Amino acid sequence: MTQSHSPICDYEGSDYQARFWERGERAYEDQVEAVALRRLLPRGGELLLEVGAGAGRNTPRYAGFQRIVLVDYSRTQLAQAVERLGQSDRYVYVAADAYHLPFAPGVFDAATMIRTLHHMADPLAALSSVRQPMRPGAGFVLEYANKRNLKAIGRWLLRRQAWSPFDRQAVEFLPLNFDFHPRAVHDWLEQAGFRVGRQLTVSHFRLGLVKRMVPLPVLVALDSLAQWTGNLWQLTPSVFLRAQAVGKADSAPTGAFWRCPVCLCLSMLEQPHAIQCDACRRTYPQVDGVYDFRIDKQ
Repeated sequence: MTQSHSPICDYEGSDYQARFWERGERAYEDQVEAVALRRLLPRGGELLLEVGAGAGRNTPRYAGFQRIVLVDYSRTQLAQAVERLGQSDRYVYVAADAYHLPFAPGVFDAATMIRTLHHMADPLAALSSVRQPMRPGAGFVLEYANKRNLKAIGRWLLRRQAWSPFDRQAVEFLPLNFDFHPRAVHDWLEQAGFRVGRQLTVSHFRLGLVKRMVPLPVLVALDSLAQWTGNLWQLTPSVFLRAQAVGKADSAPTGAFWRCPVCLCLSMLEQPHAIQCDACRRTYPQVDGVYDFRIDKQ
């Protein structure tokens, strides 16, 4: 059995969408993230890659793109996305890990990675993997969990936490749940082949008492205004940014879309309900509308 590049945070069988978003009183977080996405996302294009798509919460927000490829490690999360969005030529559902994306170089016009990087034990490898199938000049919207936020700074000053919010070392506050320093994220993006552009600070008022006392439309309006401070400082628990893929893409045969995540072959044979690698002969099945390219499940 081939092992994954790094440990994978697997939401298989989880009720995350219902528990965290639908019953978790997070309408505020959802709406301010929608504002940030709308501000940073390219106007449109042919093909968008959504890494960490989960149950498809954000997918309808990519209306300007002709086709959207939803990638998540969890088949059950993608099954919920299929139920939410339906099966059509517009959506392609792919179970894969972010370190081994099964796509040819330079095929995507844009990509997003929202609430996903914080599960990556090797963020640089994950970002490099996302860069590989993007064409030069493509836009990338990334969200990350920020360790240098006001709550963490206050707790550190009061000696209620041992780790400093100012050093670049990632903090694993739960297994495979990391907070990152903004400068470290910028360094990883640059090493992976991205140029960082606009930044937005998001979820300024992520406090239960504030969310209960202040009407939702008011909180969303205030957060929307405060987001524009992102290029000046990053002190919120969530930061969104827009980056651009720079440099040259590896050449791929005309019309190539899939790439074997094991042997990296670009000659992939489409069969009824499966994709087979012409080189190593591995077969990646499609079950209930979801392609399964998870190499540690083969």
